Amino acid sequence: MTEPTDAPRVFLVVVDETAEMQVALRFACRRARHTGGRVALLHVIEPGDPQPFRQVAELMLAERRADAEALMRKLSSDALELSGQLPVVHLRDGFRAEQLLRLIAEEPAISILVLAAGTGSEGPGPLIGQLVGRLSGKLRVPITVVPGALSDAEIDILA
Repeated sequence: MTEPTDAPRVFLVVVDETAEMQVALRFACRRARHTGGRVALLHVIEPGDPQPFRQVAELMLAERRADAEALMRKLSSDALELSGQLPVVHLRDGFRAEQLLRLIAEEPAISILVLAAGTGSEGPGPLIGQLVGRLSGKLRVPITVVPGALSDAEIDILA
């Protein structure tokens, strides 16, 4: 076990394009601002469907990467406004849960994973289901699951 340090807490948010991800981002940013911490963003570009033509697959991957980079620029700006600091940005290729576990293992500064639960009838979301289920023993950091339906005002009160 490592000794505690005075390093700031790093609140990791897994980026996707769901409405509840915005809730997780706001919560993490507000907590970071109030505790002197930082925010880190992880976006994973997952493999697409196999294409019979290599050039088509490469073009589709390039488009997904460009979209991911644009999203991360926008979210970095939002995080700066909410937390007062630019976030640490991680953009990876692969499968989301696998890359998340790998990043947490590689980056000792990450201290809390912040996710927001889905608001639909299908449950909290596949990543939360994986992390609190079969992958829970592989995490070295706590998970904060924020209700996905919280308003900005409710988040600001809680964080």
